[in-house]
Amino acid sequence: MTSLTPMNLLGILVAGFSVMMLGWLWFDLLFGRTYAVVLGRDQLPPSKPAPLYFVGPSICMLVTTVALAVLMRWLAVPTLPQAAGLGALVGVGLLGSTAVNMGINPNIPRPLPYGFLSASYFLASSVLICVILFTVG
Repeated sequence: MTSLTPMNLLGILVAGFSVMMLGWLWFDLLFGRTYAVVLGRDQLPPSKPAPLYFVGPSICMLVTTVALAVLMRWLAVPTLPQAAGLGALVGVGLLGSTAVNMGINPNIPRPLPYGFLSASYFLASSVLICVILFTVG
């Protein structure tokens, strides 16, 4: 149960890259305006984010992907629906609830909309990771 090898490196890389792209779609193309509003930045001129704002979340999502790969291995998830269910459980119960909790912050002008926008991304990303890991694995 404690073995981390052999891990499916291809599945981890595909899933990690996929959720990085999902993050770009989510927070830029699909909900970019909403994201700016909930952060109170909608009246500011557009600016180019520092590399940290791309590299940091990418590394975090790669760590999340590896952690989900380990959980799926330890739990011996047998079917695609169960993989998606694990992703939903982790997405809501761990990642999403943490995102909402972090959004409830006096520095966030619209805490709950920010929290739920982020939580919905983490739910979608967690399900996507598990589905890809199961499918590619």
